[in-house]
Amino acid sequence: MHIRRSLRRSRAGVTLLSLAALLVSGCSADEPASSAGSTAVAALAALPRATPSALSPYYRQKLSWRDCGVPGFRCATMKAPLDYAEPGAGDIRLAVARKKATGPGKRLGSLLVNPGGPGGSAVGYLQQYAGVGYPAGVRARYDMVAVDPRGVARSEPVECLDGRAMDAYTQTDTTPDDQQERTRLVDAYKKFAEGCGAHAPKLLRHVSTVEAARDMDLLRAVLGDRRLTYLGASYGTFLGATYAGLFPDRVGRLVLDGAMDPSLPARRLNLDQTAGFETAFRSFARDCVQHFDCPLGGGAKGATPARVGADLKAFFRRLDAHPIPTGDQDGRKLGEALATTGVIAAMYDESTWEQLREALTSAIKENDGAGLLALSDGYYERGPEGRYANLMAANAAVNCLDLPTAFGTPEQVEKALPSFEKASPVFGEGLAWASLNCAYWPVGPTGVPHRIEAEGAAPIVVVGTTRDPATPYPWARSLASQLASGRLLTYESDGHTAYGRGSVCIDSAINAYLLHGTPPAKGKRCS
Repeated sequence: MHIRRSLRRSRAGVTLLSLAALLVSGCSADEPASSAGSTAVAALAALPRATPSALSPYYRQKLSWRDCGVPGFRCATMKAPLDYAEPGAGDIRLAVARKKATGPGKRLGSLLVNPGGPGGSAVGYLQQYAGVGYPAGVRARYDMVAVDPRGVARSEPVECLDGRAMDAYTQTDTTPDDQQERTRLVDAYKKFAEGCGAHAPKLLRHVSTVEAARDMDLLRAVLGDRRLTYLGASYGTFLGATYAGLFPDRVGRLVLDGAMDPSLPARRLNLDQTAGFETAFRSFARDCVQHFDCPLGGGAKGATPARVGADLKAFFRRLDAHPIPTGDQDGRKLGEALATTGVIAAMYDESTWEQLREALTSAIKENDGAGLLALSDGYYERGPEGRYANLMAANAAVNCLDLPTAFGTPEQVEKALPSFEKASPVFGEGLAWASLNCAYWPVGPTGVPHRIEAEGAAPIVVVGTTRDPATPYPWARSLASQLASGRLLTYESDGHTAYGRGSVCIDSAINAYLLHGTPPAKGKRCS
């Protein structure tokens, strides 16, 4: 699934898509596209309260803090068992960063943050955004802390392909027109998976969300906090909710912003998310045609989103046949795959719509694909020197382990195409084929869909944005209803996630909860 962070908030960390690889991967192609947490799946069981003796050395370890090279931050390395079922079978080393509470006011403990992904660097997010951009009152009272989850960024990162191979992979056509193109797409998925398996065969079996949540409990104890205070965005909500399900008695103040629904199988998640991107695109389309420079909709002010979408699809088809120049030093041209990623990247935040409008104008009217390529590169975290962060590799590694694959064969994708194209006439076909990537993963899944109830936990604030493309609002409603102490906070707006995106109402409600422990009133809505 392509859960990723808002690009406006930080390019260091999270919240999720590679049209060729980052979709979570299960279930019936005839499932409806609306979410409503299933009661047919089992609930995540809490772990025993007592710490197993074999894990005691990990819980008692002392961190050695050192300079990070970033003013105000200190870094450390924490050890965790590679396999919690066999703690003596080897360790994994996890990167931790902290910025101490600045005062004034009594210190409230540690606030652990995670920007999502899966695959976003929490340490990068802390240093580049949360540790300097969260409200001053929050940073005054909390030590701001992050840990890169296992397999991510500085924590023994999963690697799959080098830069040139990744360039080829991201340009693979995800809307195959014939058997030859379909074979080429399957071969790309296989090559990506084989690269990951060759690099870290043991690690790939131990990068699940459950294991990452257990690592968070280690960090809580090592930092000396009795309960975990946490703010997770996008996929970070799944990570935080999983922690609550495993350790309900250790839940402090948890904020889950841009919530995922753990009860849904991968195919349903992908289908819901496809509809979410269509909703976001329609908002963009309505805005675009109000501007004189909108290159879609035939230049008609007030043109319908359907007309705008048809024009965009026609543009994608032209790129599929004839990619256009970008001025890229590595010779990359803008084809359908990269252009689609660039457009989807801009759906995460309405502040990016102007940039997308300009990029589309340059591409459509001036035959210059540089703007859309830049959006795509930012999404994939490709640097100017041609190197990629490990976002895509970690994203696939976690998603393919957490849930059974959405589709096992190309034939299953073809059968499901009508439902995906109904969910999104613009993006449906590409996102359906992207859901095939986990079919060729070298490690079988260890997780299944499940409810998370966290019976006995303190109040947990679940935040949902009504026109969120990546984590559709019904997921937040569902998670809040599953959690025994869930409290839903609704943001009536566009874009991915809500905190720190300009709503005084949202920010005030979350700040009051973090600083005073007062959850939002039931049914609270902000705009």
